[in-house]
Amino acid sequence: MVEDIVRTLGYATLGSRLKRIGEKLQSQTQDLTLTLAGEDLPTPYNPVLAALDLHGPMSIGDLAKSLGQSQPGITRMINKMKHEGLVEPRPDPTDKRVNAIQLTEEGNKLVEKLKGKLWPAVTLAVEDACRDLHGSFLEQLTQLEKRLSELSLADRHPPPPFPD
Repeated sequence: MVEDIVRTLGYATLGSRLKRIGEKLQSQTQDLTLTLAGEDLPTPYNPVLAALDLHGPMSIGDLAKSLGQSQPGITRMINKMKHEGLVEPRPDPTDKRVNAIQLTEEGNKLVEKLKGKLWPAVTLAVEDACRDLHGSFLEQLTQLEKRLSELSLADRHPPPPFPD
């Protein structure tokens, strides 16, 4: 059996380990999106859609701050989302140099579908995967990785209807 170097090196490779877990969670969320929402929606769109739903139109800079991501990364994602008809720019009434990004009608419909099906299912499935983790942080990461490998998020969520 090949040694898991990222796990073995512990805190020295914590960033790589967290990225690996994040990628697994995103991949499994993507599978769940297809199953529950019938959408081939990139998983990173979810926080952007949620932020715009919660706060209304936002500038790219405010979105980046709200999500803790880089402004260039958010700009690229928003451009893709514009192309897909999910968001559109709206001139800021107080500063004509700034556009606020808002959900389109199609974007709003998608958010309602996600809020009713996908987001509660993902929340419950990840809660299940994280339930009763114990030990040090690194030991908890090992447990979480093992659980996600043994039973995907799609197999962890309860059947609909989901609680609010």
